[in-house]
Amino acid sequence: MVKPLDRTVLPDPLTESDTVNPTYSWAEKPNQTAFPIARAGYPFIWAAALTTGTLALLGIVSLALLALLTTLFICAFFRDPDRAIPNGEGTLVSPADGKVVAIDTLTETPFYKGRCRRIGIFMNIFNVHVNRAPHEGELADIAYQPGRFMPADRAKASTANEHNALTLKTDGGHEICFVQIAGLVARRIICHVQPGDRLARGQRIGLICFGSRVDVYLPIDTDVQVNVGDKVRAGTSIIGAFPS
Repeated sequence: MVKPLDRTVLPDPLTESDTVNPTYSWAEKPNQTAFPIARAGYPFIWAAALTTGTLALLGIVSLALLALLTTLFICAFFRDPDRAIPNGEGTLVSPADGKVVAIDTLTETPFYKGRCRRIGIFMNIFNVHVNRAPHEGELADIAYQPGRFMPADRAKASTANEHNALTLKTDGGHEICFVQIAGLVARRIICHVQPGDRLARGQRIGLICFGSRVDVYLPIDTDVQVNVGDKVRAGTSIIGAFPS
């Protein structure tokens, strides 16, 4: 008899920017399905599948095949894989899958009081779009702001686009703000958490539909461990650490 696989000891691969040989844990109970899908994607998937079935029954083969491909793409877009989260006091993990497009030192921003470091992560339509908490702590505030829908990889998108800013206070007294930003196609920001919630590092907090960006605002003395151009994975890639 083949011994069942113990998922609790299988970490996800790391990017080059991650620290060497960290230990891992699960922020949430792993899914029991082979291809987990975010709940927010179900209405889109069912609508596409219904359209596919209707076109097939009507005998419109070419459109039915196109609708089938669309259904499969939507399933892939809303995939929600489990992630093993690296442990370590002060460790900060990426809140999103994607590419690091900005690392800045800012003196003034509507999302953070005082000087801070900002890491901008752009998600294209092929990335996993589920967002995760970069650190454990208490969610102090959520501020939603309607806005424009310019391409999310532009610098102005950080403040001009529709966005949802979450402020997290850690047990060590640090403050983090991570901002879900809508993009050119993304027109729906989903957030599952509420102010006062206790978040674990790497815990799912929501998603953004169809291409977007997440910015992280960190204390000025944070040790940033990624570079512009790096590809990161939500919950798994280490983007920085608080000073010890």
